[in-house]
Amino acid sequence: MAKEKTVYSCTECGGTSPKWSGKCPHCEAWNTLVESVAPSAAPARNRFAGLARSTPVQPLSEIEATAMAYTPTGLDELDRVLGGGIVEGGVVLIGGDPGVGKSTLLLQALDALQRSGQSTLYVTGEESGAQIALRSRRLGLDGSQVQVLAEIQLEKILSALQTVRPAVAVIDSIQTVYSEQLTSAPGSVAQVRECAAHLTRAAKAGGVSIVLVGHVTKEGALAGPRVLEHMVDTVLYFEGDTHSSFRLIRAIKNRFGAVNEIGVFAMTERGMKGVSNPSAIFLSQHAEPVPGACVLVTLEGSRPLLVEIQALVDSGGPSPRRLSVGLDRDRLAMLLAVLHRHAGIACMDQDVFVNAVGGVRISEPAADLAVMLAITSSLRGKPLPKGFIAFGEVGLAGEVRPAPRGQERLREAAKLGFSVAVVPKANAPRKPIEGLEIHAVERVEEAIELVRSLG
Repeated sequence: MAKEKTVYSCTECGGTSPKWSGKCPHCEAWNTLVESVAPSAAPARNRFAGLARSTPVQPLSEIEATAMAYTPTGLDELDRVLGGGIVEGGVVLIGGDPGVGKSTLLLQALDALQRSGQSTLYVTGEESGAQIALRSRRLGLDGSQVQVLAEIQLEKILSALQTVRPAVAVIDSIQTVYSEQLTSAPGSVAQVRECAAHLTRAAKAGGVSIVLVGHVTKEGALAGPRVLEHMVDTVLYFEGDTHSSFRLIRAIKNRFGAVNEIGVFAMTERGMKGVSNPSAIFLSQHAEPVPGACVLVTLEGSRPLLVEIQALVDSGGPSPRRLSVGLDRDRLAMLLAVLHRHAGIACMDQDVFVNAVGGVRISEPAADLAVMLAITSSLRGKPLPKGFIAFGEVGLAGEVRPAPRGQERLREAAKLGFSVAVVPKANAPRKPIEGLEIHAVERVEEAIELVRSLG
């Protein structure tokens, strides 16, 4: 592949400059010039010709809609997040903290695909082939036929994809790959953007499924240009505390399945193992009910999860603290104000700490009612009834709003043995659920009084 001329493009106006400078010569914007490759004069040498096939304009009703064929990876939790499995020609970007288990999970998935008859290729830019082999022995993948290539040059990786023609390829990681067409270092914005574009073109043109491993910044976002996430079909985030053996993989973007779907894994000596009943992770084991604990039925993608919300209310000083782990801190302050105004429960001179057990992050407002009941229980020092669950959004006017898919939440709670539920009135089922006593409420003060009478 001939080396092309390097220019600098402005991210604001799109103008180009033959050399880098602090100010764009066209729009005079500062620090907007990034390295790129000058387009070739010959149309046949267009670098991005294969990114999208040229098709004639036609009505939407005349376009043939073919269902996507999913290839299971052999890991049920990963298949759940992907929407059913790997899609031919699909590009997946997976990011996570160092050491969280990205490479381990993908090596297990490739081995399972290889054993099912799919050809695979593992391209490593951070480890040697010997290190990958040592990891496979440690994971118990004896006799694995996954093909490994230790390479970081884009042109050689593309040549290997054409020669080996794998069904699934993993690039670990995209920040280590560089193209000879650019002079910038691997991991720079220009290199990541250019290499990802070429690999995406290779996936679409050759029908190979490519998984890109991405680094994350100190803030937890994927390193590199934002266009990287727009370019791929699926974006997955690998979450987990290094002090815990459990890992969560979450779909942020998925053109072939549901977003916000999660898969739960346990890190063992033999690698990642899927957790079929993740609710057991997020529920603390108490012999008897304790003050300040309330079980919430939350929804992660298509899966209802039972998570224990714990609250601790203690005497505070002139500036009481408001601290939440796994929940929005600003929303906690709002709920405390609603609790004071509409239920007459004041915490202005108390420290309030709220925690979601198991390290899970809850972003949906359906957790409001459970948080308020846990705070009230801790403040009064009285536990909630045994087998108690709650969910529902709380408004500033004190009303309890319905949560989506309330029937599924209630059925999941009944399946796990819970017996008492406080839910919004709109979520009350028409037919009773066996083993579950359901109390429907419309306002916060009504829920507080109801729990007091149950206790």
